[in-house]
Amino acid sequence: MMLRSVIISLNKPYFPTLHIKTMPQCSSKNVAVIGAGSAGLVSARELQREGHNVVVFERENQVGGTWVYTPDTESDPVGTDPTREIVHSSLYSSLRVNLPREVMGFRDYPFVVKKRPGSDPRRYPGHREVLDYLNDFAVEFGINGVVRFGVEVGYVGKMENGKWKVSSRKRKNDDGVFSNEEEYDAVVICNGHYTEPRIADIPGIEVWPGKQIHSHNYRVPDPFRDQAVLLIGGAASATDISREIAEVAKEVHISSRSATSGVPMKLPGYDNVWLHNMIEAVGSDGGVSFRDGSKILADIILHCTGYKYHFPFLETNGIVTVDDNRVGPLYKHVFPPAFAPSLSYVGLPWKVIPFFLCELQSKWIAAVLSGRISLPSKEDMNADIEAFYSSMTASCIPKRYTHNMDNYQFDYDDWLAAECGSAPSEEWRKQMYFISRQNKKTLSETYRDEWDDNDLIIQAYEDFVKYIPELAQAQNLPR
Repeated sequence: MMLRSVIISLNKPYFPTLHIKTMPQCSSKNVAVIGAGSAGLVSARELQREGHNVVVFERENQVGGTWVYTPDTESDPVGTDPTREIVHSSLYSSLRVNLPREVMGFRDYPFVVKKRPGSDPRRYPGHREVLDYLNDFAVEFGINGVVRFGVEVGYVGKMENGKWKVSSRKRKNDDGVFSNEEEYDAVVICNGHYTEPRIADIPGIEVWPGKQIHSHNYRVPDPFRDQAVLLIGGAASATDISREIAEVAKEVHISSRSATSGVPMKLPGYDNVWLHNMIEAVGSDGGVSFRDGSKILADIILHCTGYKYHFPFLETNGIVTVDDNRVGPLYKHVFPPAFAPSLSYVGLPWKVIPFFLCELQSKWIAAVLSGRISLPSKEDMNADIEAFYSSMTASCIPKRYTHNMDNYQFDYDDWLAAECGSAPSEEWRKQMYFISRQNKKTLSETYRDEWDDNDLIIQAYEDFVKYIPELAQAQNLPR
């Protein structure tokens, strides 16, 4: 509760004034976009709309980023070995989205059901439906033509002439040499943040004899059959995976900060799932001790503990760093003042509606690069960042929550929209998001298939008709 109230209190000082300045001339830049997931795709579209020349670098052979499912997992199941072959996707086979599709989509390209073989018409569809949506988006706006597929970026750095050097290689060559070097006026980083696992720090883990895995490498429940599993984490993936594993495991024990009862509690509706508070230590006998004094024996520890921001290709000489998962210093989570506007990040915030937020960030970046909108001075941007950081410190908010927008994302979205001259977040989108978030807490087993906000769905589709006129007849809506 303290964290929530503090974050809400940051809204006003964090968005003090708008810095809109229409410039007399707009210029076209050569821009490199790193990554062709949802952030990279919408960035490419907005940059092109603003008149920039865009090249998108994508290490895989298709668009979609983390939404490209693969049964493959990494050689290191906890994902800490720096020499491992990286598997980009963190999807598990059964994953369904945890937001309504009406909320998820880009504003002018709604995420509606398409009548075609294999489509998933559910309001909370599976991951394949999201990938199909992103593929459709890329085709609709001609983005595939500017994507270099199967190309990995190994180096991005500022040159003396003010441009950025981007070194890359075709992955199929696999010679480890990033021999292709090019210069760009600007770089937009959209490489996602669901690839580099964060691992819980557990006292005694070096002598604990069991297996460990991070949810990044979880795909199906079968490997956990008849095992005693300790799952660490309390976010959406932890909730889904724990329920799925419970169908085959002997026992599932969930350790979470949110478990505050002080004693282990059985999860309602399950005979083999228990909720525990934080771990005290693990031992050489396979035991796991909790702070409430209880102890279990576990065969496997499954870390559903999130991810680290990771930009191994980016060289800023220590100016932009990742410190306890704070990427900074960044003005409004996007521009590092020392390099603004030629270096920017899209999609860092979490506990948000990601596609919509990325769309607004991309509009802002594109307009700033063209000179149509100006940024504050470097001094003013740094002062804004320092004020934000100081507020967090004074309120005892850890650095790792810097990009957590759980309770103020719409203030941020609307600030971006105002900067860009766009309409603010739709009221139906806000209400639908908050209702779905509440339902996840109170109806965790059924919220994806039961809801009572049909009036908001109607409002959403009335908006969607602006972009897809044929929806009016299909939904019996007025044109």
